[in-house]
Amino acid sequence: MVDPTSDLGEDVSEEDAPECVQCGDPIVAETDHRVRTTVEDGTVDHRHFCSDGCLDEWRDD
Repeated sequence: MVDPTSDLGEDVSEEDAPECVQCGDPIVAETDHRVRTTVEDGTVDHRHFCSDGCLDEWRDD
């Protein structure tokens, strides 16, 4: 799989792209794609959001 968080964002299909945690849309070439990463007990968790709006909605839940 091509890294969906790469600067270039090339060669990422909808099948391989991460989905927005809030709305479920695939994140292919979104310019305002956001990733929130947490580490708890040595486990890394990446949450992808297609926009600041979806990130804000997720925070409000």
